Amino acid sequence: MVKLTVNGTDHNLDVPDEMPLLWAIRDVVGLTGTKFGCGIAACGACTVHLDGAAVRSCVLPVKNAVGKKITTIEGLAPIDKPHPVQVAWVAQNVPQCGYCQSGQIMAAVALIERHASPTDQDIDVAMTNICRCGCYPRIKSAIKTAAASVKAGHVA
Repeated sequence: MVKLTVNGTDHNLDVPDEMPLLWAIRDVVGLTGTKFGCGIAACGACTVHLDGAAVRSCVLPVKNAVGKKITTIEGLAPIDKPHPVQVAWVAQNVPQCGYCQSGQIMAAVALIERHASPTDQDIDVAMTNICRCGCYPRIKSAIKTAAASVKAGHVA
């Protein structure tokens, strides 16, 4: 039995300690916004925040998340007050297929929290999530727009 705090709610889960956090979030807790892409931490579709840091949940054992604050795309911001990154994503029509977007958004939020005004280089280094549709120019533009919005005080 492990106790996980996901989006501010405690969950007591009867799962193996080595179960990837992704599957605990999706299959046991029931939050399906975090996606499975590769299973080897290469693509980033499974990105969530662990104590504010972007992590790849497909390779993180649940035992490593015990006692930490887990935030998924569902817990990033209230539906009626989206995070500035989510607002910028919509305004700039970032996604095509959308499959990678929850992971992209979570990585972008973590980046902006570390770098209030990320440069192109900061974005290139931090945003290692894969987008099969090739939306990288729009992703970069949306990150810059969101960072400016956060800097101006428009936060969720």
